[in-house]
Amino acid sequence: MRGLMILALIVLAAIMSAALDAQTVDQQGVLDASTAPESDLVVLPHMTPSLAKMIVERRPFKSVRELDALLQSLTRQERTELYGRLFVPVNLNIATDAEILSIPGVGQRMLREFKEYRPYKSMEQFRREIGKYVSRQEVARLERYVSLQ
Repeated sequence: MRGLMILALIVLAAIMSAALDAQTVDQQGVLDASTAPESDLVVLPHMTPSLAKMIVERRPFKSVRELDALLQSLTRQERTELYGRLFVPVNLNIATDAEILSIPGVGQRMLREFKEYRPYKSMEQFRREIGKYVSRQEVARLERYVSLQ
């Protein structure tokens, strides 16, 4: 009986640990440049306090291209690294090719797939259709960069 209780506690600890890890991953998602608090911006890669202040002052951003224009003091590589954590969601129903291609990791093939299913009526439709081409993990990653509004 005692052995079963110990085993149950070990399993419970493993489940709780996995749940905490999942929460940490969620908290490290992509921040929306139009809404993220300045305190969250300043801790991002290549972000300075003055850049964070400029972002807050120039909001809201209509597109990632507006944000990119503001961040020209950073190198292309620095902006690419930053966009892994900070972005302006791309409305897939009206986005230009350039806006869709600005999503980290999206190339010509995914551009075609994103456009093929327009207009998207729901995120569930996005997950279902794009899930035909990439893994669930990649769909979840891409979802952090898009909107359907």
